[in-house]
Amino acid sequence: MANAKVQIESLEAQTAAPDFWGDSTRSQDVLRQIKVLRYKVTSYEKLESTYEDALTMCEMGIEAADSSLVPEADEMAEVFIKAYDQLRVETLLSGEYDAMNAIVTLHPGAGGTESCDWTGMLLRMYSRWADSRDFKFELLDLQDGEEAGVKSATFQISGDNAFGYLRSEKGIHRLVRISPFDSSGRRHTSFASCDVMPELEEADSIDINPEELKVDTYRSGGAGGQHVNKTESAIRITHIPTGIIVQCQNERSQIQNRDRAMKMLKAKLYLKQKEEEMENLDRIRGAKMDNAWGSQIRSYVFHPYSMVKDHRTSEETGNVQAVMDGQLDAFMNAYLIWDHKGRD
Repeated sequence: MANAKVQIESLEAQTAAPDFWGDSTRSQDVLRQIKVLRYKVTSYEKLESTYEDALTMCEMGIEAADSSLVPEADEMAEVFIKAYDQLRVETLLSGEYDAMNAIVTLHPGAGGTESCDWTGMLLRMYSRWADSRDFKFELLDLQDGEEAGVKSATFQISGDNAFGYLRSEKGIHRLVRISPFDSSGRRHTSFASCDVMPELEEADSIDINPEELKVDTYRSGGAGGQHVNKTESAIRITHIPTGIIVQCQNERSQIQNRDRAMKMLKAKLYLKQKEEEMENLDRIRGAKMDNAWGSQIRSYVFHPYSMVKDHRTSEETGNVQAVMDGQLDAFMNAYLIWDHKGRD
C-alpha cells in the first residue's frame, strides 16, 4: 500500500500543474487512476482494521480465559474472512475501465411476449443488485412491451467498480419456466440480451459529423410519471455509418435527453474505436453472440427444477429467487476469477 500512496501523491501533484486541465483526455485518465488507487488503499485499510479488531478480541479472550467472548470473536473472524475474500476478488478488477460506472442495455430476444416479460424481470434483478451494494440506479430509457414486460431498457449503475462487476453480465440470458401467458401451462424458453459499457469521460473527445446522425423524437413511455408522457421529449439517435443506436428519455427536457444520448453515443464509438485497435475484441465488452438458443452465458431454470447456472464458469445455485432478488455476487466473482485465468 505504501507504493500506492506514493503513486497517489505523484498523480495529485500532476493535477496542480497549470496546464493539467488543458488536455481533457489526459486529465480524465489521471483522475481515474487516482480514484482507483484511493479505493484500493481505503479497502486495504478497512480490512487491516477489521483484522486488528478480531485479533484483539481473541487476545482478550485468551488472557482473561473468558469463554463467553468466543461467539463474538468467531463473528468478528467471519466478518474479516468475508471482507478478505471480497478484497481478494477485487484485486482482479484491473481492467482499463473496471473502476467506471456502467451503462446497461437490455433487449428481449426470441420468445415474443415471454421474452419481454423476462427482460422486465432482469431489469428488476439488476436494480436489486445495485440497491444491495448501495449503488445508484438511474433508468435512462424504457420502452414497454406491447402486451407485457419490457421491449428495451437502458440504465446506468454508478458506484466503485460498477463496470468491473457488470461486464460479467454481457451476453444472452436464458429463462426456462411455465409460462404465465400460456393457458395450457406449457413450459417456455425465453431469451434476453444484456449489453454493458463503461461511462467514459474521455469519449467527449470523439468528433461526430452531424450529417451522419439521424435524430428522432418520441413520447416517453414506461416509468417517469405524467410529465414524460405529455411531450415528445425522448430522443433516439442513430449513427448512420455504424448503425449504432442510442436513446434517452430520463431527463425532463428534449435538450437534456439529447445531450445524454450524445454522450452515450460518443462512448460507444470510443469503445468501438478501441476494440478495433485490439487483437482480442472481448477484452472490453466480451464476444458478441446471437440472442437465441445455444449462445446463452447463463440459464435460469424455474421448471422442472430450480437452478441458475453460468455456462462459462459453471457457477450455479438452486436458489433462483435469491438471484432474481439481486444476489449476483457469487456469479460476478466467479466470472472475474475465470476471466483472469483466461488472460494468464
